[in-house]
Amino acid sequence: MAEAGATPAIVDRLLASDEPSIVWKTRVHVLGESPTSQTNQALAKAVQRSPRVRKLLQHREKSGQIACAKGAYAKWQGAHWILATLSDLGYPPGDRALFGARDQLLDEWLDLSFYTEFEAKTKAEAYKGRGVVRMQGRYRRCASQQGYAIYYLLKLGLEHQRIHDLVERLMHWRWPDGGWNCDKEPSAKKSTFIHTLHCMRGLQLYGTRYRDKKALNAARQAAEIFLTRQLFKRVSNGKLMREEFTLLHYPLYWHYDILFGLKALGELGLLGDQRCQAALDLLEQKRLKDGGFPAERRYYKVSQSIALGNDFVDWGGTSKTRMNPWVTVDALSVLRQAGRS
Repeated sequence: MAEAGATPAIVDRLLASDEPSIVWKTRVHVLGESPTSQTNQALAKAVQRSPRVRKLLQHREKSGQIACAKGAYAKWQGAHWILATLSDLGYPPGDRALFGARDQLLDEWLDLSFYTEFEAKTKAEAYKGRGVVRMQGRYRRCASQQGYAIYYLLKLGLEHQRIHDLVERLMHWRWPDGGWNCDKEPSAKKSTFIHTLHCMRGLQLYGTRYRDKKALNAARQAAEIFLTRQLFKRVSNGKLMREEFTLLHYPLYWHYDILFGLKALGELGLLGDQRCQAALDLLEQKRLKDGGFPAERRYYKVSQSIALGNDFVDWGGTSKTRMNPWVTVDALSVLRQAGRS
């Protein structure tokens, strides 16, 4: 934590934010304060009562479930994305008012269809069956759904015995390289960043919470998928995998960029690995003159109508010259963990 009077100006700006979530994240993730301190517990309560959170939860029913005509996975206004967002904002853990949404998501991601399996040899066959397809000895499953659910349910203090079932499904669907992939092309032989990242985070948090060595080992093996590629480079020739991976966003939803990758590897205590250095260097190059970091692209539109790509709240937009507080607080947190603050 910075000494009194020595706090950088950008941190002072974040601490002066009228968004309690930004203040909480700055204190806990940038300055390293305890989330259980009296001040930060009060801030978490302020997050819970904030206009932003009220808007996110505006369609919560008396049962506690979050209504959305397009389903719990509706991008980005379904229950899955709402709880995922709350888990990143500093929302106080253990809120019984979220139990209905918890049960809603557990029912969604532990549906019987996820225990039904079938074999397919072609992409066309893979789309004809019901359940989880297996091709070339690999399960083609969007496991980020279950992986993210493990993460946000535990982060929000919504423990339930069925969370163990989510973990069992992830372990069952793992690919030989330690990751996950939903690609139904028979030729696909490597895991993807997008699905592996959320599964890795979920297993790391689960393994830590329940002292489960198998889950922790699986998370560590999944981390190699990112580390061997320096978070954004091809193994074969060291060239850029996708430009999108090098641009900063918030929120990421199911997408990936180097900041999110670094944030996840920080949760595993791996930012000191030499293979993170290129991504850390690239992140530092994006720092603005005022010490903040921009959101260079976004994956949402602000709207109260339920439609693909709509979010109920504004996350600061994009700009090449103006700092985005959500991106900035995550970037500063990563750099602090990496010893670059």
